[in-house]
Amino acid sequence: MMADVNDAPWLTILGWGESGTRGLTAASRNALEAAEVVFGARRHLRLLPQLAAEVREWPVPFADGIPQLLAERGRRVVMLVSGDPFWFGAGSTLVRHLSAEEWQTLPSPSTFSLAASRLGWSLDACSCLGLHAKPLTRIRPHLHRGRRLLVLLRDGGAVAELADLLARFGFGESWLHILEALDGDDERIRAVRADATLPDDIAHPVAVGLEVAGVGPALPLTPGLPDEWFEHDGQITKQAVRAMTLAALAPVAGERLWDIGTGSGSIAIEWLLAHPDNHAVAFECNSERAARARRNARTLGVDWLEVVEGSAPEALGKQVLGEQALGDHPLPDAVFIGGGLSQALLEALWRRLPAGVRIVANTVTLESEALLAHWQQQAGGELLRLELAAAAPIGTRRGWKTSYPIVQWRVTR
Repeated sequence: MMADVNDAPWLTILGWGESGTRGLTAASRNALEAAEVVFGARRHLRLLPQLAAEVREWPVPFADGIPQLLAERGRRVVMLVSGDPFWFGAGSTLVRHLSAEEWQTLPSPSTFSLAASRLGWSLDACSCLGLHAKPLTRIRPHLHRGRRLLVLLRDGGAVAELADLLARFGFGESWLHILEALDGDDERIRAVRADATLPDDIAHPVAVGLEVAGVGPALPLTPGLPDEWFEHDGQITKQAVRAMTLAALAPVAGERLWDIGTGSGSIAIEWLLAHPDNHAVAFECNSERAARARRNARTLGVDWLEVVEGSAPEALGKQVLGEQALGDHPLPDAVFIGGGLSQALLEALWRRLPAGVRIVANTVTLESEALLAHWQQQAGGELLRLELAAAAPIGTRRGWKTSYPIVQWRVTR
């Protein structure tokens, strides 16, 4: 049976590029020609031919255009979106407001695909980053010698900022392939080292193919970053203990951590580095340390770390565990207690956390050790004593210098 034309989706999300209609498929051309309303950003609309449709510029910020789009239900609407709408595009944002039968998508080649084809790089072997609206420091975890990255950037100024960042991290020898207006009449590709003088006429839209080179340190793939990579005042879970603590917390992609008494933020930051879909909320009563944790997160490329200032359990109880605040701070999959351990805090966590949440607590004081021993007896889990020693000078010879032993409790709620 032939489908009724009235059953067709009213919205077509159409992939659009610098080639305009020249690069469209027949299906995309037909959708555009049949449209009653066409939405698009200014740079997209400038490439449109004469149409019978009503043409509207999408506003900034992007969210302001959603009500305007939804108000056109029942008409034939085309929304122009760069390249592939569902790869660093607006498609996923739009369809959250629509049912499945309301829309269809007709993608075009993404900027990543075009860039890889111009450079002759295997797309599946490249890391693809959309940093046109994100902090450039998010590139930090990807800086490994020999890696190839494809990066979407805001404009020419952002290319210069990226080059400066690479030099600051010790990767000034990297090559930047600057790709402008790909697939358009003004397409241009130039290559320059990050530590060289960049062209002063880089035009938007722009992407960069990055061949990483230099003597800068790469972030290791296993937990336990060197302590000196974090700005801290001594309140930091040291490297070896941090590695064991992350192993106990066992992050899984997409999970959320509460890091209580975060100090430098090292545990929360390494949790986020474990997978880009991970989330973390860090609680810290000292405002200077809270600010320091935010700086460390930005420097190491995980600027989405959420830092809540306040003492535990007060901040936890009032800002997170209170019924009114649960929507703002979703319940975690794991909790680390590195500071502020108390009977009240443990009771608050036990009252509110659902079954299955992993809890890891570290302490060095006898009083807190006794508290953890009591809770382990009542609630189960493992109680470990971690003792570390490092070789250090003793006069003209060397001996073992021991640090305070760490008592660690690991339990699943």
